[in-house]
Amino acid sequence: ESDTASEISFQFNRHKKTPSIGSHSSDMASVSSVSGSVLSVYSGDFGSVDAQGTVEFALDYDEKNREFQVHVSQCKDLAVVDEKKGRSDPYVKTYLLPDKARMGKRKTSVKKRTVNPIYNEILRYKIEKMVLLIQKLNLSVWHNDPLGRNSFLGEIEIDLASWDWSNRKLNWYPLKPRSLSAVNGVDHRGVMSLSIKYVPPGSLGKWPKNPPSGEVHIWVKDVKDLLQLRPSGVDSFVKCYVLPDTSKKSYQKTRVIKRDTNPVFNHTIVYDGFHTEDLKDACVELTVWDHEKLTNHFLGGIRLGLGTGLSYGISVDWMDSTQEEVAFWQEMMLAANEWIEGLLPLRSL
Repeated sequence: ESDTASEISFQFNRHKKTPSIGSHSSDMASVSSVSGSVLSVYSGDFGSVDAQGTVEFALDYDEKNREFQVHVSQCKDLAVVDEKKGRSDPYVKTYLLPDKARMGKRKTSVKKRTVNPIYNEILRYKIEKMVLLIQKLNLSVWHNDPLGRNSFLGEIEIDLASWDWSNRKLNWYPLKPRSLSAVNGVDHRGVMSLSIKYVPPGSLGKWPKNPPSGEVHIWVKDVKDLLQLRPSGVDSFVKCYVLPDTSKKSYQKTRVIKRDTNPVFNHTIVYDGFHTEDLKDACVELTVWDHEKLTNHFLGGIRLGLGTGLSYGISVDWMDSTQEEVAFWQEMMLAANEWIEGLLPLRSL
């Protein structure tokens, strides 16, 4: 997914309070589609049925078109979801891990009232071969529920680095229960070292030293253990927004550090227009990207805020800070004019 398409906007009428962040007076607020448009690879109902049966598929890489192809043939002896009616409505879904947000999901059609569905469909990914070889293929089978509560029927996970690419034949594989890595939520994308500080309005004496409104200072120091998308490393940079504002006034970015999975940025960003009450409703989103000529690849990010799910009384999906991120933000709120240091894991927002 190109980073130029990583934000979508919606309009809403503000009630009572207008945020003063960056003195931006527009009625537009934005939601990052990195979180909004990508469902979890493991969303759904896992407890209703036991995984059973087999799936037949083949893998191939088309060198000419630079395309990874998953030929999903059929399944046999799947679990029955609706025992009263003796039916399952199965479909097959695939992800490339760990970067499921960037590559997205692919899925077959739904075959109704069968535990032995036949698909003969090809799921395609446009991806460079060397990038593909550091991915894992997650192929899972699901029962399609009209109300959206789909049931997990089993999965298989394949390390593509060790795959025999001369094997283009259809083969049968047993479906397994939900993987241990999924249960533990393993999705290591690296760790960001940073410091933040809040300068309240009126706290530094007389103007010009004293800002007319508060400031949030963000010092991005370095990132360690980024995903290595190329043998030479990764060309990374950090983007920053103060949500809900995703205007050009809010957008900041660091320089690009080339060929390094442990880049040192040492970059400070300052946002003014912050009143103390805005800290409850705003969220600082820092995302790390791999820079390429045609498209920038999302590597991971953090969101610093209170994680309440609300911003100025509006329900938003980007106010989803983890416990660590919330604690970091709260410590900044309680210690005015002091740098707060943190080491936070990147995640697939």
